[in-house]
Amino acid sequence: MNNRASTWARLNTDSWDLIVVGGGITGAGILNQANRLGLHALLIEQRDFAWGTSSRSSKMVHGGLRYLKDGNLHLTYESVRERQALLEAAPGLVEELGFLIANYEGDKPGKTAYGAGLTVYDAMALTRSHRYYKGDDFRLLAPHLRDEGLIGGYRYGDAQTDDARLVLRVLFEAQADGAVALNYAQAEGIIREGEQVIGVTVRDPISGAVTEARAKVVISATGAWADGLRGQTGAAPKIRPLRGSHLVFPAWRLPVAQTVNFLHPLDRRPVFAFPWEGATLVGTTDVDHHGDLNTEPSISPEEVAYLMSALEVNFPGLKLTLDDVIGAWAGVRPVIGTGKADPSKESRDHAIWDDHGLITVTGGKLTTFRVMALDALEAARPYLPTMSHPDRTRLPLQELDLKLDQPPDEAQRRRLMGRYGAAASALIRGAQPGELELIPGTFTFWAELRHAARCEQVVHLEDLMLRRTRLGMVLPDGGESLLGRVRTMCQESLGWDDPTWEQEQAAYLTLWRKHYSLPDRALIPDWRVMLAQKQAAAQSESDSDSSQPRVLWLALIVFPIMLILILIMIGKRRGRWAD
Repeated sequence: MNNRASTWARLNTDSWDLIVVGGGITGAGILNQANRLGLHALLIEQRDFAWGTSSRSSKMVHGGLRYLKDGNLHLTYESVRERQALLEAAPGLVEELGFLIANYEGDKPGKTAYGAGLTVYDAMALTRSHRYYKGDDFRLLAPHLRDEGLIGGYRYGDAQTDDARLVLRVLFEAQADGAVALNYAQAEGIIREGEQVIGVTVRDPISGAVTEARAKVVISATGAWADGLRGQTGAAPKIRPLRGSHLVFPAWRLPVAQTVNFLHPLDRRPVFAFPWEGATLVGTTDVDHHGDLNTEPSISPEEVAYLMSALEVNFPGLKLTLDDVIGAWAGVRPVIGTGKADPSKESRDHAIWDDHGLITVTGGKLTTFRVMALDALEAARPYLPTMSHPDRTRLPLQELDLKLDQPPDEAQRRRLMGRYGAAASALIRGAQPGELELIPGTFTFWAELRHAARCEQVVHLEDLMLRRTRLGMVLPDGGESLLGRVRTMCQESLGWDDPTWEQEQAAYLTLWRKHYSLPDRALIPDWRVMLAQKQAAAQSESDSDSSQPRVLWLALIVFPIMLILILIMIGKRRGRWAD
């Protein structure tokens, strides 16, 4: 799987049915579904697989309660059903996670509105996961949350994943069944025959080589970069890149057993603090991103202050400071722009365009990647008239008939199978003595590093530390203290001589310090001043917030309609997801 030379040689010699441009979750999903339909498919990615948004999300597989509040019933319903499918298909990779919503005196929306919304939310999944807890009981669930004015709160169920590992699981399953995927292969331009797009020119940024790849149809799943290839057909730009950033804290410093959801004191946007991979994440922001998309995004000083101000108000007893932050990251969302003043009001639905054989799919959510992939392939049908129709009831990942003897802990075995699928057996067999032990402070085994270096198309050290494993995102200093042992384990498998390793290590640490840690502290605004200046105005604005009547309207009018629609769906599908 690591032989780049042989894969590169195939680009202009194979007769491809389909070329997918973009190695995030949407592109991986398209490759996987195309392979299931018997298509000879190729995927190329200009950087590493999951380099962009698909490794920098909020890690949530969810329906999106706020989309329900905004009246987007279709997106919420679709997301909830896909969440259920992923929970069934990928135990150990997609796992249930509790979400807490605190209810304070004077809150709008309040208890009634949230209860109505959660009832509809659960009905869409044909389950009942939510429950209201009164003050003292809710404090046991979130003991560090602000106590003043706390009446109680709801707990409901959603799910969480490792987004990059989800991409890799989907992608590598497709490759194991015959599909071809190549990272660090940039689609520089489209190839036309008349008006028809018939392929792309591809550049290898490592060697500088350029070649051509031709196919019956090209699907661009490049997310925030979608306007690039489309622009070569003369299409007008559509994307509004929005940045979402997160802070990382040690779990002991910001201890939360499940996701705690609260409204930001300045603008009433929902913000989360949640456990992930042995750390606690806080996010997310939602701001216009004006930087070069080909430059690694970073959290801005203003975003740091924004998130810290939320923690200051909602976890006052912890007295968190910038000294407690061990990392940060930013991702750029591919949102279809409609000119709304508030970026958070832009729709998260996906869109598909056909520009003379260049099919572009963008927007959407991590959770609904399978739906996006199938919709994109359906849009490509005019160019693939013999393509069979997909089975939309089939689970998005392969079902495993696999038993592991190691590690001895059942939860750890489940995690490895979820993250690596059928390759988990090879990972265990390849482990050296002591490598089936967890790296301190993480849920990652040493053996995962060895397996990734051998089998998972690692080109740079950042690929290994930030995406194949997430050590660089959850450990202080990007895991610098581990790099000596990582070198001993992985250098030979990667085929790097000593100067190459030293160059890669220096480049990785420079990258981490610039883009995965805090910006210059002198530039970070004082969030306490921000709160003092704006909190009163924000509170006054929240008094006239119409969210509660809107959610009540949804509950009283739309809920009966939703129940009818759900019953109709059950009657039509009779598939495994509706059972």
